[in-house]
Amino acid sequence: MIGIGVNLAAGLPDSTTPGWNVVDAVLARARAAAAAGLRTAWLPQTYGFDTLTLFAAVAREVGGIELGASVVVVQPRHPRVLAAQAQTVQAAAHGRLTLGLGVSHPGLLEVYGIPFERPVAALREHLDVLAPLLRGERAPGAAGAGSSPAETAVPGAAPPVPVLLGALGPVMLRLAGERAGGTITFLAGPRTIGEHVLPLLSAAAAGRPAPRVVAGVPVSLTADPDRVRAEVAAQYAGYAALPTYARTLQRDGVASPGELVVAGDVAAIDAGLRRYADAGATDLLVSPVGDAAERARTLDVLGALARA
Repeated sequence: MIGIGVNLAAGLPDSTTPGWNVVDAVLARARAAAAAGLRTAWLPQTYGFDTLTLFAAVAREVGGIELGASVVVVQPRHPRVLAAQAQTVQAAAHGRLTLGLGVSHPGLLEVYGIPFERPVAALREHLDVLAPLLRGERAPGAAGAGSSPAETAVPGAAPPVPVLLGALGPVMLRLAGERAGGTITFLAGPRTIGEHVLPLLSAAAAGRPAPRVVAGVPVSLTADPDRVRAEVAAQYAGYAALPTYARTLQRDGVASPGELVVAGDVAAIDAGLRRYADAGATDLLVSPVGDAAERARTLDVLGALARA
């Protein structure tokens, strides 16, 4: 069966909800995911909490599960600073961190005061510095204080830190195949995975280890799939309007993100997840959706499928 992981941020309370602590909540969810037997605890980078800082806390409290950042936007972060952060988390986690990197979207990046320009070039230039540091090597052209591998290494962080890219477009997928260990997708159904992502990624990765294809998918164990799909369609409407995701939905032949929800009983969930495996995905990044009870039951089912 395909590797199953869970999005720890799915369904978190709104930031204005009184009386809750995001670190405590994510820790509780990570413990539940590990106890269920899931392979990976995934966590996106938001405008609020810092994913790598949170993972450092999770790493010390929860063992036996991979910690996947999905994904950290590179433009606001200097690659040397990000290398130090990632290696510190890797030391805390004793090798369980996988670092996902991305470039955001027009209209979303500008909050940092950075225009959305030349995104592929920005990521490529970031990797030029970051990737060697994560392998325990000297960054190209580096000289002077702070440039030697001994100075940039973090003791306990056994290199390399695995890197995946948030990639859906052809150029970004080629970069993921050439320079990273694979891709993390969002709002990409089985058709896009099998007919678009995997062929481009595999061709670019020729001669390298087989790439990892992490498919983000909303899932719900529910007696009311239509309601859940409508809720997801409304919740994800802003993403669906972004050009990258609009093209992906069109490629999958769906009009709304709600149509990508794997929802229903256990058999429906099993069949829906197997479609991603059959398309070539190596991992699932599941966002449990629906109400709180449905999300809790979904986690139980995911754990059972992961253990099967």
